[in-house]
Amino acid sequence: MKSVISIGNQDFISIRKNNCFYIDKTDFIREWWENQDSVTLITRPRRFGKTLNMSMTEYFFSVNYSDMGQYFKELSIWKEERFREIQGTYPVISLSFADIKATTYESARMSIIRKLVRLYSAFDFIRSSEALNEKDRTYFDSVGEDMSDDAAAVGINYMSDYLSRYYGKKVIILLDEYDTPLQEAYVHGYWEELTAFIRSLFNSTFKTNPYMERGLLTGITRVSKESIFSDLNNLEVVTTTSEKYSTSFGFTEEEVFTVLENAGIPEEKEHVRYWYDGFSFGNRKDIYNPWSITKYLDTGEYGTYWADTSGNALVSTLIRHSSAKIKSEMEDLLNGGEICTELDEQVIFEQLGRKRGAIWSLLLASGYLKTTRHEMDRRTGKREYFLKITNHESMLMFEEMIESWFAEEDSAYGNFKEALLAGDLDYMNQFMNQVALQSFSSFDSGTKPSENLEPERFYHGFVLGLIVDLAGKYHITSNRESGFGRYDVVMEPLQKQFDAIVMEFKVQNPAKEESLQHTVQNALLQIEEKNYDTELLARGIPKSKIRHYGFAFCGKKVLIGTDKSE
Repeated sequence: MKSVISIGNQDFISIRKNNCFYIDKTDFIREWWENQDSVTLITRPRRFGKTLNMSMTEYFFSVNYSDMGQYFKELSIWKEERFREIQGTYPVISLSFADIKATTYESARMSIIRKLVRLYSAFDFIRSSEALNEKDRTYFDSVGEDMSDDAAAVGINYMSDYLSRYYGKKVIILLDEYDTPLQEAYVHGYWEELTAFIRSLFNSTFKTNPYMERGLLTGITRVSKESIFSDLNNLEVVTTTSEKYSTSFGFTEEEVFTVLENAGIPEEKEHVRYWYDGFSFGNRKDIYNPWSITKYLDTGEYGTYWADTSGNALVSTLIRHSSAKIKSEMEDLLNGGEICTELDEQVIFEQLGRKRGAIWSLLLASGYLKTTRHEMDRRTGKREYFLKITNHESMLMFEEMIESWFAEEDSAYGNFKEALLAGDLDYMNQFMNQVALQSFSSFDSGTKPSENLEPERFYHGFVLGLIVDLAGKYHITSNRESGFGRYDVVMEPLQKQFDAIVMEFKVQNPAKEESLQHTVQNALLQIEEKNYDTELLARGIPKSKIRHYGFAFCGKKVLIGTDKSE
């Protein structure tokens, strides 16, 4: 019987019981159990099967589901008798922080407290058992929305004790999407308060918990050890660059191609690869996003399914407000190139906006970028990673994000591009000043008035917009020696009817240039002296089809001039 494509179903038994589309990932249970790590944190991008795997793990081990072994038959884990014997034999505490998306600390804290209240309610049947004494029952009854931070911190630890006494076995603790409330705390400005609360909870749950057999956490990002895992020496961290569990989350190409064969559409393999391949975990470079594949199988149409599943506001804000260096690297990525950077997967949030590698670590952990290779510095032992945009779907997400930067100035920005292509200098000046005036501030960090900053962030944001919006007409490259107030752009036409365009950006130097007109002339002179036309001429573009523009900036004022050499 043909499997049903069930969109959004993350319950393992529901999927198996109803013959829904499923690719066997139960070997994860064997690998995790055999590794014998006390506490494991696995980070993977969103929609990569983390919640489904946690559901699968709970159904396999929990005493509450000892009668569910039939749904593991014919799957990988059921091949070995030793695993068949432990199915349904452990007390399991299973929690998810996926829905904790609060805008204030008080709301986030209360959401976590309510998770504890529901946990105690689910195990209410052991309250009156002989395994608990009166002091235990007193604490049991104190678990409520008005409990103190100290009482909440030991809630999971105490429940582990109660369950281990009741069942005569240590507890398995599962926590899905542990970092969702932490991401919200960073975005909404209550990071320090929430990390202090969660640090106490996690230390009691995973560090000083003699009643825990194993702990398993999943999330998107690796929050630094100092933030919430302080002194947790028994923590095994598995990130996207780790070898462990490299095929347990996401679909391998072999699995995807088998599905396409079974669906009778083998001719779509290359298109599916172009759209959705490219994720890499450890040394595996052929991982596909499960959500996009499932949606494609359901609809039969290609689309940005994974990229559209949640807001990308944090990524957009970080790139838009980033340094000129980050934006210039983003230009390389949008042009299909790669960047080289160190990664620090342990300082994702603390270093965002301050450390160059942190934003790329976040984008890698989130799945928007992939590693193509890495090299090690023999002297320092540090690794440098080469990163690219993951696939066509991710590229479209970045393009849509950058287009949205100019949404408020749509009319002005659109008119500027039309004037640029038409060579209308008056319109270019009019609309460029309007765009700069309206959007300049949104490209700085907000720590100083924009007029007092080097305006390179705006230049790069502006050029990113050109790269995205004119991608079908031009190949755009830049030679960005931005630290000296210079930033030139070469636009090579992809269609013969368009002229090539060379732009030179310069910030006015009042000590040497008495006016913006003078700065424009220096910019045009530099185009000639540096022979910026050389590559265009070498590609067969005649001199008469190359236009030069000098952009002069002083604060938010812009003047564009041309040498009229066309």
